[in-house]
Amino acid sequence: MKFLKKIFVLLITLVGLVLVIALFVKKDFKVSRSIEINRVASDVFDYIRYLKNQESFAVWQSKDPNVEISYSGAEDGTEGAIYKWDSAVEDVGAGEQEIMKIDENERIEFELRFTRPMEMIGQAFFTTEYLGGSSEQKTRITWGFEGSSPWPWNISFLFRDMDNELGPELQEGLDNLKKVLESKD
Repeated sequence: MKFLKKIFVLLITLVGLVLVIALFVKKDFKVSRSIEINRVASDVFDYIRYLKNQESFAVWQSKDPNVEISYSGAEDGTEGAIYKWDSAVEDVGAGEQEIMKIDENERIEFELRFTRPMEMIGQAFFTTEYLGGSSEQKTRITWGFEGSSPWPWNISFLFRDMDNELGPELQEGLDNLKKVLESKD
């Protein structure tokens, strides 16, 4: 019986230690990637504003060709448009993305509401910046995600680097977007 009490005290101490450590671990993360595309900013913006176009460049759709996709809310490309997905593939999961704010030819803000494999709400955005002169068409596009993990689940940030997890997928998506847009007439 003394052995079980010692094990119980040890477990309670370890749980308490984890909870205290979690108090000092960051709760928020930010990840972004950028690329230059040889198109004017208005062309780039007009393409990325539509949720349906993400199917042509975002990497998550390619991870599950059987992902169920639906659209609802406002008209696609406007504030309030919603893109929903549901996949049996854990890396894709289920959730929805809603266009929350559009600053024409500059920024689109989204809210991401994940329901599986874990519930979480995050923010995503695209920004466009025209880089070219009158004879050159070049736009820098940035794709970013921001989110947080509540205490005590933020302890996972000691073992996870969101930049290393999401960054390569964002970059691959931007590389795909560049190919799509630069091949258009």
